Amino acid sequence: MKQGIHPDYHEVVFQDSSTGFQFLSGSTATSDETVEWEDGNTYPLIRVEISSDSHPFYTGKQKFTQADGAVDRFNKKYGLSND
Repeated sequence: MKQGIHPDYHEVVFQDSSTGFQFLSGSTATSDETVEWEDGNTYPLIRVEISSDSHPFYTGKQKFTQADGAVDRFNKKYGLSND
């Protein structure tokens, strides 16, 4: 690898803004904010709007906007029954 062309890869703490959930991960992101982690070390803090703790797919609160298929919509529109 060439020296001096790669960004600094280090550990940072990501915090979900909506739930407060935090996790430690490696990243090239930087921040002026810091937080003390469970291991006693201080890491940069990156605030994110959504994480696996608040995303509807992972929480099971996902809304399916197209739950009906094309055939079901056709049958509902023209009054045909599935019986």
